[in-house]
This record gives sequence, C-alpha cells and structure tokens, in this order.
Amino acid sequence: MKLLVLLSRVPYPLEKGDKLRAYHLIARLARKHEIFLFCLSDTPTDPSHISHLHQFCKHIEVVRIPRWRIILKLITAIFSRLPFQVAYFHHGMAQRRIDSIIDTFGPDHVLCQLVRTTEYVRKRYTLPKTLDYMDTLSKGMERRTENAPFYLKPLFQAETRRLIRYENLMFDLFDNTVIISAQDRDYIYHPLRDGMVVVPNGVDTEHFTPQEQEPLYDLLFTGNMNYPPNIDSVLYLVRRVLPIVRRTRPGTSLLISGVDPSPAVRDLARTDPLIEVTGWVRDIRTSYASARLFVAPMQIGTGLQNKLLEAMAMRMPCITSALANNAVGAEPGSSILIGDSPEEYAQHILQQLADPSDRQRLANNGYHFVREHFDWQSASDKLELLIASGSNAA
Repeated sequence: MKLLVLLSRVPYPLEKGDKLRAYHLIARLARKHEIFLFCLSDTPTDPSHISHLHQFCKHIEVVRIPRWRIILKLITAIFSRLPFQVAYFHHGMAQRRIDSIIDTFGPDHVLCQLVRTTEYVRKRYTLPKTLDYMDTLSKGMERRTENAPFYLKPLFQAETRRLIRYENLMFDLFDNTVIISAQDRDYIYHPLRDGMVVVPNGVDTEHFTPQEQEPLYDLLFTGNMNYPPNIDSVLYLVRRVLPIVRRTRPGTSLLISGVDPSPAVRDLARTDPLIEVTGWVRDIRTSYASARLFVAPMQIGTGLQNKLLEAMAMRMPCITSALANNAVGAEPGSSILIGDSPEEYAQHILQQLADPSDRQRLANNGYHFVREHFDWQSASDKLELLIASGSNAA
C-alpha cells in the first residue's frame, strides 16, 4: 500500500510526544508499506534528521512555513471558524504541495496525525483517510482555560468551542478515527465516539532499560518544558509539594530535564541550589538513571504520558496524578503511586525515599506492567489492521 502520512512536525529527534508516536508507528508501518512522509516546520530542519527518517520513509517532503506567514494566518483566523492551532499549520503554499503529491504519488490511504493537519485533505472525499486524534485537543484547551489569566480566558474559551466543532466535523469526514486512550476517547463530544479505536503508545524497551548507576538526585521530572501542562506540573511540584517534603528532608533535590525550558522553569534553578534544569539532553536515559523517584503531578493536559512509560521501563518508582494514570492504567499502590493533594504527594515521596525496599518493589512492579501492556509493534499492528479494513465499523 502507498501511504501518505501528514504531520505538523518533523518526527525526529524524539523530544516531543507527537513526534515519538509518529516516529514509532511510521517506522513499523514502513516494513510493509511505501511511506510518503509530508511534514510542516516553522524552523530550519537539520539534514541529518531527514537522512535518519529516510531509513524507513521512501519519500519525504518538509514544507517550511515562515513565521510571518503564520502570524498573518492567525490574524485572518480571527474572522473564520477554524481553530487557531489548525490555522497555524494550514497554508496555501503547503496545500498546493499536498495536492501535487496526491496527484502524482497516488496514495492508497492518507494518515493524518492531529486535527492540525486534516484541513489539507478535507475536500478529498473519495480518498480513504485515517485521523489519529492522538489526544483530545479541545479538552486540553478547556483545562488550560480554568487556570488562564483573566485576559486570556475569552480567547481560550473561543478556541475550545472551535476545537470541539472542528473535532466533530473531522470525525464525520474521515473513514477511520483513532485516539491514544479510552480516557481521551470519552472526552470527544461526537455521539459516535465509542466507535473510535484506541491505539495506545508503546515504549521502546530495548532502548529504555534499567541502568545501574548511583543516583545524584532524589526526584526527577522530564518532558517538553515549554508545554503548558508540563510547566504547570513542575511548578506545582516545586511550589506546593517540595516545601512540605523539605520540612522533613531539607536536602531533597530535583532534576528537571527536557527540551526548551520556559523562563519560569529556568528561574526555579536560579533561586534554589538543589534544583537543576538541564534543558535538552542528548540521551534522556541519563536523566532517568540519575534520580531515585520520578514524580509527575500532572494537573492539566490530555493524552498518554510517555514520560511515565519510559521511567517505569527503566525500573524507576513513579508518583503521578489520577488524571495521568487514567490513560496508563497502572494499579495504584502496586505499580504506581497516586497523589491527590500536595500533602499526599509529599507523603509518598518521603515514604519512598525512606524505604529502599518498598522503592524497589514499586519499581519492579511498574517495570513488569509497562513491558506487558505497552508495545509499539502491537500498536502499529492495530493501526495497520484498521487502515486495511477500510473503516472503524469494518
């Protein structure tokens, strides 16, 4: 099968969740199918990254969108019904390239990741199409609205309404719809959402393996540190949880590791000598191996937290929120610990730091859980079967 894949970013390197999902699914689909990868980018693309992707993609095209075009499109989007994050990625120059590719390449099927890319094939009514929502963008925006400054709330509320409408519209225009978790499926407002196919992420258990190393830090948080739910989570950890922990363990240290830390995140290290913010690291496994506990008190956001899967695969004990674990499905108290308040997070952290044997028990259970339930090949097989079958109802 000739498969055209539309992405809003170049899926390498793997520093963001949408890139990680796209990369692993495409790499496995390419074993049986001819992949034409079409990506958008608002920054220059490293040629070595494209060379890496050519290992499994037969054709690759990246369309660079200048920032001035993006700004202009966002301004004009005020007067349209398109969600702003769809308008951000949809441009006439890229549309012409997609139309040309479809006409010359003649794909048997199109796979779009996120509704950000669907406008490009919206009017291709006869072309079989699959939409990977990944997570529910409208729900994520709705949650961000709750904590937004008063002057941004009207904008976020308007974007939430636009996303709900657009997500429902795309549901009807695509042959297949998939999503990352049952929790995210239930956030979709469409009346036929139960027919969506859940295709979870996997974890590369050959890459993320336990490492014998003396930890340098007590706590770790990783992720794209310019992503609002991650910023919110780490600020919650530092400002509300860590002070309680330090009443009992004053020297408790924290490593914050991940690409593109925001100024608010960088400031945490400037004001606290026991906090280190690394920014991008070449091998994130070194960060996982450097700490005793992984703590991700996610308060907003949607989707499946890859950071939790990777930490568990490296046999790290993990503490997170019920919101994050609902998508993972680990057994609380056995494979993962759940916090519901700053005091509960602090209690879990103190108990785990004081009890190495229980820390090892939790780490071992999480390790076996993730290896049993999260596999990229199984996820890819599920997606491939859906594409080959023709529709969700098949």
